[in-house]
Formats: sequence, structure tokens, C-alpha cells
Amino acid sequence: MTGACHPTALTLTHRTPGQPRLLVLRALGLGDLLAGVPALRALRRAHPAHEIVLAAPEDLAGPAAASHAVDTLLPASAPHRAVPHALPWAAEPPDVAVDLHGNGPPSHRLLAALRPRLLLAFAHPGTPDVTGPPWRPDEHERDRWCRMLRFYGIPADPTDLALDPPVVPSPAPGAVVLHPGAGSAARRWPAARYADVARRLLDHGRDVVVTGGPGEDDLVADVTPRGARALPGGLPFPVLSALVASARAVVSGDTGIAHLAVAHGTPSVTLFGPVAPSLWGPPPSPRHRALWHPGPPGDPHAAQPDARLLRIAVDEVLDALAGLEAVPA
Repeated sequence: MTGACHPTALTLTHRTPGQPRLLVLRALGLGDLLAGVPALRALRRAHPAHEIVLAAPEDLAGPAAASHAVDTLLPASAPHRAVPHALPWAAEPPDVAVDLHGNGPPSHRLLAALRPRLLLAFAHPGTPDVTGPPWRPDEHERDRWCRMLRFYGIPADPTDLALDPPVVPSPAPGAVVLHPGAGSAARRWPAARYADVARRLLDHGRDVVVTGGPGEDDLVADVTPRGARALPGGLPFPVLSALVASARAVVSGDTGIAHLAVAHGTPSVTLFGPVAPSLWGPPPSPRHRALWHPGPPGDPHAAQPDARLLRIAVDEVLDALAGLEAVPA
């Protein structure tokens, strides 16, 4: 701990006394952080002498460190991934503050209250002092933040996504990983369909592992048939990263593990419902298949599975996995 911001801050590297600070707000989830890695790396390259402080949930310290773009994690979160009411910032104003959380104005005001010398953010009529670029609701998440930084003269490459190979061993190398969980019911394909996929993969001689997020052990148990392996929900990030990096393929909804598969170049099938893959999907690659039945946008936080998600059939998932088998490693 350096005492840089708050006693609970997680220091990832040592800070030089008097070093300038750049604060980034992205108090969201794992997938959000991984989609923001290109922007974080662009900020790292543009400000090599600064301490990069990321305001994000405490359990994202692992992926933040793996990005090689963050020095310190400042714990910050709010229910439903809303803008935190305050940040535990107990230091002099940051030299630069960057809003990678949303289009404002609450996130703008949160950072502006710290009196940074420079605030980088999208423009919003509710915060006319912020002179950033316009927000585009139909823009892919990776492209969005890189475009914002380029507006301020910072080169940013939205394809700069890859993470280094994990240093810990995988608990199930070569398995097909099924991840039925997601942050909301709207993005959870039915457990019975995941279980059907698992059984049919086992029938074809595949090793199958089922995992989930924190508190999803019951869901994992419901999906896991005899012959497959269930791993506890909420695996520590190094273990989850190793599992994904060494997997034969990953099948999941639009959630963090899908972004982790992209970061490790692991073949993946991602099931989309309320949000189109054009906004959150993998980059174009024969190693990644995004399944989606087009329709009007839905509510990604709804309490029931989205109608578009329910249109995806078990055979579509198995056909997509079979197509990945032909992709060279």
C-alpha cells in the first residue's frame, strides 16, 4: 500500500513519491473492464510517467493488473453498476481524470468534484463545461472509448485486447467450458438448454466443465450432468483466466467470461439477446461465433430471459461449436 488514495486502495505497483496521477472511472463488471482495456492501454502509453488509478470494484484487481495498464485500484462500485455516489479519494486532485463509465452527467460530476486539472469525457448537455465528443448509442463499446481518447489526441487501438497467458495451471485443460450465468436474467439462456448442450458434448467424447459467477452454485449444479465437472461459482480471477485460456472452447451469454475468451484467443460461442453483438460482441474472427436473432433492443437488466435469447436453439450452439473445430489453433 502506498497510501496514494485511501487506506483500502489495492496497490498493484509501487508509486514514486510526487508522481502525477491519472484517475480512470470504470466502476462496472469484468466484461466492461476487459472491453475497456484498449482505452486503458492507450492512456498508459500517453501518460507513461503517471500513476494510473482505476476506480472499479475491488474484485477486479486481478484483471486490472493483467491489463498492464493500471498501477492502483481504488475500490468503487454501486448497485446495478450505477455511478458511485462518491469516491474514497483522500489525496490531492488528480492531474487527469477520465470518464470511462458512461456518458454523464452523474459520472462527470463525480470526477469534477475532485477538481482534476483535466477531465476527459463525452459531451453532455447536463455538463456543458465538458467539451468532449458526442456520444453515439449505436457504437461498439471498445470503439466508443478509443474514439473518445482520439478526440483528445490520444492514439487508441480497439483491437489491443490480448492478455498474457496465465501463470497458474488450469483446473481443466482442454475442456469445453459452459458458463450459464450472467448479471441479469435477461442474458441467461435457460439452464435446461445448457444441460442439453453438455450432455450432447459428453456423448461426443468431449470433456465438459460448468462454471458460474458468485452465488451461482445452484445454477451450475442444475446445468451439470453426470460425467461433466462443476466448478464453484466466482472462481478467483487467476484460476478463471487459466481455465479459459486452456479451454477447447467457451460457451456463454453476453457476460465477462466471453470477453475473457476473446482476450486469450480461446474459441467461443456467445449467446446474445437484449443487446446486439454489434455493440458488445467479439471482434470479427473465425475463432468467435456470436449467435443472435435480430429484433428491437431489449432490456439487458430485465427479470426474464430476453425473447431474442430464447430463439437460440440447442442445435445452433452445437453447430457453432462444430464450426470452431475446423478453425486452426
